[in-house]
Amino acid sequence: MQKLTQIITLSVALTVISGCSYVGVYKRDIPQGNLVTQEMVSQLQPGMTQEQVTYVMGRPLLEAPFDASQWDYVFRLDKAYGDVEQRRVTLTFDPQGRLVNIEQEGDLSKELPLEGESNMGPATEGVDPMDALPEESTQTRPPEGTQPVQQP
Repeated sequence: MQKLTQIITLSVALTVISGCSYVGVYKRDIPQGNLVTQEMVSQLQPGMTQEQVTYVMGRPLLEAPFDASQWDYVFRLDKAYGDVEQRRVTLTFDPQGRLVNIEQEGDLSKELPLEGESNMGPATEGVDPMDALPEESTQTRPPEGTQPVQQP
């Protein structure tokens, strides 16, 4: 009976201690929205059509539901161990669909620390997909000029 009490007490103590301990939690940066850079915004010119703007900036994150003359490109980076950085570009079009006004919020010229795995994503044009496969081991092939041995 005393041994059972010790086992239960030890189990409860280990459970409580393991739940309260802080080993450390991995956090990562969370980017959301349209990535907007100063280079992209500098390509915009008043009088551009909506199609030309889409070619430079991509589709907007937000379009006014009742008025398609305003497009908002919003980018937000929630840094894991830091602040939140937000960028916003608001484009206004006239009734003919021509760019009239460009408004910017946030520092667009600052380089963002976005990390990505270089081997992830779609294949690029001109890359042989067979190069991605591991090479065959030389042990499985017989040496050049010899015949493979037949197993009885």
